[in-house]
Amino acid sequence: MIRAPEPEAVATARAALADADPALARAHRTTPTFEWRLRPGGFEGLFRMIVEQQVSVAAAASIWRRVGEGLGEITPEAVLARDIESLRAFGLSGQKAKYGQEIARAQADGRIDLEHMQTLGDDEAIAALTAIKGVGKWTAETYLMFCEGRLDVFPGGDVALQEAMRWADMAEDRPNEKAAYVRAEIWRPHRGVAAHLLWAWYGGVKRGEIVLDETS
Repeated sequence: MIRAPEPEAVATARAALADADPALARAHRTTPTFEWRLRPGGFEGLFRMIVEQQVSVAAAASIWRRVGEGLGEITPEAVLARDIESLRAFGLSGQKAKYGQEIARAQADGRIDLEHMQTLGDDEAIAALTAIKGVGKWTAETYLMFCEGRLDVFPGGDVALQEAMRWADMAEDRPNEKAAYVRAEIWRPHRGVAAHLLWAWYGGVKRGEIVLDETS
């Protein structure tokens, strides 16, 4: 059973990150304790991540509820038993319906084993996930973070993370994906904790709960 990292382990990692990088220390000082965003994984977890992309939280919840009700059980077999039009009737776009079938087919064919991804290292797991049509690098990385609790995965293509990195470095421009990965190297082996910290900081600032000090 996948478990979220213990709060003590996250706190220790946060302290180590703050000691190693003054830029992250800025975020660490003002960001309260956060919970690791663990969610169910396996086929259902990956399919749900695809379904929820590029729609609002409310729309994602509504569509996912319809998918669950329509399929009865969310398994590769149930998805493959439906054609694209049937899946679209649940509120999925044609593209997401196709991607859902691609993931289901990869699992059913044995090209990937989403129930036992823990046997693979981070890079191997990302390669296996992105080999499936419709699963990009960001999806693979966030799946490993949120569904498997991996501590050293960093989704450098995430725009919110890039913006928080700009704040942390008090830079004029937001780093692009390549630059974000390079910048995050100093945060190994806690890059997943760094991502959670930056997300929590970003969210706190956007909600008005944290004041962004742009002078220190």
